[in-house]
Amino acid sequence: MKLCLHREIGSFVTRRIYQILLLLTLSICTFLFAKEIQHSGIRFEHADKVAHFGIFFVLAFIMHHAIRFPVWLQLCLLTAYGIGIEYMQDTLPYRQASIGDFVADVAGAASYYLSYFAWREWRVRKHG
Repeated sequence: MKLCLHREIGSFVTRRIYQILLLLTLSICTFLFAKEIQHSGIRFEHADKVAHFGIFFVLAFIMHHAIRFPVWLQLCLLTAYGIGIEYMQDTLPYRQASIGDFVADVAGAASYYLSYFAWREWRVRKHG
């Protein structure tokens, strides 16, 4: 009983940390997506798509640990956030919306969940 209670409390604390991390990450990402970009001189084609993919992969990881919603709902929420980001960027005079960025957002989030399920399936097969 004591071990079970300790595990539940530990899970609750860990989930709270991920929830705080999710809010901080969303705030920072929203700020950065709204910020005017200064190019450093080092450029490669589609760098922004790679950044969108990576950011949404990380957001999916954090969200998956922060909230107990079904995966399809988490993916819908991240998709809505991606739409919101592109809409916001379209309203800013120094930014523009991009379907490619949105596709990279969804692909990044979906890749996290696919990777997670593949990893979980591998563990079940390996450890029974």
